[in-house]
Amino acid sequence: MLPTTSRNTPPSRAGTGDVDQAQGLASRLGLHVRDLDLLGQALTHSSWLHEHREIARGHNERLEFLGDVVVSLVVSEALYARHPDDDEGALSARRAAIVSTPGLARLASRIDLGEALLLGEGESQRGGRRRPSLLASSFEAIVGALYLDLGWEVVRDWLTELATPELTSAGPPGALKSPKSRLQEYTQRRTGARPDYRVLDMVGPDHERVFRVEVWVDGEVLGAGEGPSRRVAETEAASQALDRLRADRRPRPSASDRPAAS
Repeated sequence: MLPTTSRNTPPSRAGTGDVDQAQGLASRLGLHVRDLDLLGQALTHSSWLHEHREIARGHNERLEFLGDVVVSLVVSEALYARHPDDDEGALSARRAAIVSTPGLARLASRIDLGEALLLGEGESQRGGRRRPSLLASSFEAIVGALYLDLGWEVVRDWLTELATPELTSAGPPGALKSPKSRLQEYTQRRTGARPDYRVLDMVGPDHERVFRVEVWVDGEVLGAGEGPSRRVAETEAASQALDRLRADRRPRPSASDRPAAS
């Protein structure tokens, strides 16, 4: 039996804009969404709720909690079926890459999710519609709402189609590891040490907290990142460090390769 939501959902209040946003998103998804109020709540960030307490029904964090589990199960089932020769470690690496913050943000971008989100003015001005961590968490909320409204089979089929490029990738599983894992493996091979992540500061109110982090390798700052949690900021810093290490390993043109001065 497919899960359903209560039909006692309160009607939309004029002026909130959430149902209009939900209708537009449902049209892009190509799904017959029944509970637009629930989908509208999935689009509502806590920053918008704090600025519109008098008309908001709630934000999307509970739906994000549910959607996180649904996404993981859909991806796990699809990878198990599509990669029969992979062992548990390889499947875990593939799943981790797809459900990571950058991976989910990529899926969110495919449905133009950022444009549909209801964000507070400050969050919107700080580029929240393009921030990977916000897109990833909102995508999970959308999946949670669709699961409650339409059930497992519909959400599974929609999500596996959306994530087909990642699910069918034939790349080596090692390349799918998180930036933090890859950076740690590199430093341990090179010196036996681990990257040192240092929190520079935490700014903003609780519902809009931003962490800024640096990563040190061999006594040198190789990357910096920021995000709504320390984990997200560390991941961004590790990704930047890997980019720098790759750039440093590229061969530089020798004097004989440079064009002669005119």
